[in-house]
Amino acid sequence: MASTSSDTDRSFVPPRPTPLPANPNILTAILRARKDLLSVWSRQAYLSDTMLLKVLGRQIFIANSPATVRRVMLTEGAAFHRKSPQMRRALEFLLGDGLFISDGELWKERREIVAPIVHRNQLHRFVPAMIEVTDEWSDRWRALDPGKPVDILHEMANLTAAIICRAVFGRHLAGDTANQIIEGFSRYQSDIDQMNIGYYLGADEGWPTRKTRRLRRSTKMVRDNIASIVEDHEAGRGDERSIISMLLQDSAQCPAHTHLTRDAIANEVATIFMAGHETTANTLAWAWYLLSQAPWAAKRVRDEVGEVLAAGPLTVESVANLKYTRAVIDETLRLYPPVPLLTRQSSADVEIDGNRIRKGDLVLVVPWLLHRNRKYWPRPDHFMPDRFLTGQPVNFSYVPFAIGPRICAGLAFGRTEAVICLALLADRFDLTLAPGAEIVPHCRLTLRPKYGVPMFIAPRDESAPATGVAA
Repeated sequence: MASTSSDTDRSFVPPRPTPLPANPNILTAILRARKDLLSVWSRQAYLSDTMLLKVLGRQIFIANSPATVRRVMLTEGAAFHRKSPQMRRALEFLLGDGLFISDGELWKERREIVAPIVHRNQLHRFVPAMIEVTDEWSDRWRALDPGKPVDILHEMANLTAAIICRAVFGRHLAGDTANQIIEGFSRYQSDIDQMNIGYYLGADEGWPTRKTRRLRRSTKMVRDNIASIVEDHEAGRGDERSIISMLLQDSAQCPAHTHLTRDAIANEVATIFMAGHETTANTLAWAWYLLSQAPWAAKRVRDEVGEVLAAGPLTVESVANLKYTRAVIDETLRLYPPVPLLTRQSSADVEIDGNRIRKGDLVLVVPWLLHRNRKYWPRPDHFMPDRFLTGQPVNFSYVPFAIGPRICAGLAFGRTEAVICLALLADRFDLTLAPGAEIVPHCRLTLRPKYGVPMFIAPRDESAPATGVAA
């Protein structure tokens, strides 16, 4: 359990792995990393501006200061544009050549099509669905037994999946289809190898993913359902407000050589679903846990939401007034970044801070370390949402969505979704952590609570009407 503090202190230290006293030997590090990518860091790793490691002859460079992150992600970005072989191999079977793992000219072409669709200026298309689904979730929660704990990680996964399904696929998607897509993604993540030992043994592109029966089955669950939905949209049977429809329309207006094939659209749909579902669900689960241990913060969120809703139902414009709620989400992303390692492969020889990075080397920016470096963050292990109200983080010290040309295209969508879900549900329900719950940060492809977050959910006012959506 985390150590808590008094209300007057207005902070507490949530769970984190205990740093190792020294760097582990290579074999120990590999074994640890295959199970959990957070468990390999020493105390010094949280303070070092750069680190240069060797694993089985491979060199790994870690940029761990704003200046070095800027070099890797921006000024020398052309040399570090490619995702790592580990990330590409781990996801290529599921995502094909989707935006998240593509590079070069293909990445540029896809980014020009996909990024405008999920840009902040498109939020007016998606916010009503976010509010609508959250209202439906409220009705569902009111029917729960308040004396029986539920796993809030599972709840948030299903909530964000419902939102992304409505945004990506349209409101007419059958429940069984959505559930199969969600289950397929979950199974895939639990089964995939995130290390790819072949890279460390000399294969610059890593070894192809071993397509086990389980992996083929989970991939088929996702791909077959998405292909069927894309086919329906192409035949005019889809929802014209969905992201798939927007992809089809925008692709049709592009030069002939950049038109998206059905497979390419399926790849981008799978990528958007993965990015928009998993990461926001994890963020919300962590936020509920943090608020359960910080009653002063939970009260402030409820008070703020009450003031905003008193002026009228939530809208795209009024979401901007939820400043403290957004600060809670931003602080959650600092403490528990959904993707705590941002991995790149060098395509050229580059020198950074006296470290020679060779073509083919692995280059890491590690938000988990950077966000907890006391050089840039006062009391870095404490939950303190106010830090995002009283000033801006040091440039390039806060990178939960990456930064530079490859910054997450759906950043505005994900943050807004998290704020809306947290605000409306916090206004209507009290969530209490189940006694004895063990909250353990754990990272495979993404950072999740290892054993979930069991919580009791109790309506705050049974007679209160739904106040989220405008008539």
